[in-house]
Amino acid sequence: MQAHGRLAENILHFARLLRAAGLRVGPGHVIDAVRAVEVAGLTSREDFRTILHAVFVSRHEQTILFDQAFAIFWRKRGFIEKLIAMMSPMATPEKQVTKPAPGATRLAEALAGNRPKREAEPEIERDARLTMSAQEVLQRKDFAQMSAEEIARAREIIARLRLPEDEVATRRWRPDAQGARIDPRQTLRKAMTQGGDMLVLQRRARILRHPPIVALCDISGSMSDYTRTFLHFLHRLTEERRRVETFLFGTRLSHVTRALRARDIDAALADVSGHVQDWSGGTRIGASLHAFNRTWSRRVLGQGAIVLLFTDGLERDGTAELAFEIERLQKSCRRLIWLNPLLRYDRFEPRAAGIRAILPHVDEFRPVHHLASLKDLAEALSRPALGRDVDPRMWLKRAV
Repeated sequence: MQAHGRLAENILHFARLLRAAGLRVGPGHVIDAVRAVEVAGLTSREDFRTILHAVFVSRHEQTILFDQAFAIFWRKRGFIEKLIAMMSPMATPEKQVTKPAPGATRLAEALAGNRPKREAEPEIERDARLTMSAQEVLQRKDFAQMSAEEIARAREIIARLRLPEDEVATRRWRPDAQGARIDPRQTLRKAMTQGGDMLVLQRRARILRHPPIVALCDISGSMSDYTRTFLHFLHRLTEERRRVETFLFGTRLSHVTRALRARDIDAALADVSGHVQDWSGGTRIGASLHAFNRTWSRRVLGQGAIVLLFTDGLERDGTAELAFEIERLQKSCRRLIWLNPLLRYDRFEPRAAGIRAILPHVDEFRPVHHLASLKDLAEALSRPALGRDVDPRMWLKRAV
């Protein structure tokens, strides 16, 4: 390898970039990558990318970050220096500001970490009384645009999130001295133990219980960054309430409830990644809902279950099956709440055929792309009242 240039050294620097961006890459991975390149040879750029991907990537959700790092690192000489210069605080901002691609913030931090430290500039005191705090900025920041540090802070906030207080009365009863109804059977039994001389009324009340929550989460390429953070919210619910069923779907349906019941969230997500084979792939919403309605609907949608449908509604197949299956799902549960990250756009309009097929059959239509929206969702699960801002009929009128 040394006789043909400095490719091994470049692979080492590329591995350091991936590790700085958040991937678990160690010296053993670098040695394996160099040996793999030696054995397979360099025939094309795509073959080289496939070799490095097989060695450095261990989870499906890491592919997006790897592809961006590969495209930036392994291109013509001088592009990295220009990119670092563009990220410099002295660079002139462009007139048109666009959001970076998912994962680009973490990659930019990893590239900037190798820059030489500049001389300390004089400290400037600013009056922060009229500015937003870092906590407030984080509450409204898009999940896909967060850095690795911000994602870690967001996970801590989700772990402390106040869960919904949505207990409902069941058909079962329990003894209660302050209950609203008299229990004739227990009253007669109590009287028999006292010889029938004294009749003390025994009362009862209905048993209160949290309704089951069933989450159907889209893991296609456009949804993977949001789904990963939303799984932290579902893990919090599962840990506290236990009556939470989680399903992931892309091109197929996967039941991952047992994996999310692990105490450690990192171990739970690693187990989920091992069970799911179509992460960051295509989307077949209608076929996935058909599989759920046929196999799981009667098992998990009892006792007034609430269904959280987490998808952008961009269906790859036809919408006839999708409309039929979503209507069947809505009739099988107490509430169907559609969580769509596309609502982060101010000018969003339900023009896509898949979105128009789903909207008439949901009870609420909510955004879920930052921490504030997750907090609103937790509060919405406690109060079933429907507001005009989440009424799906209002969105249908905009598309006319």
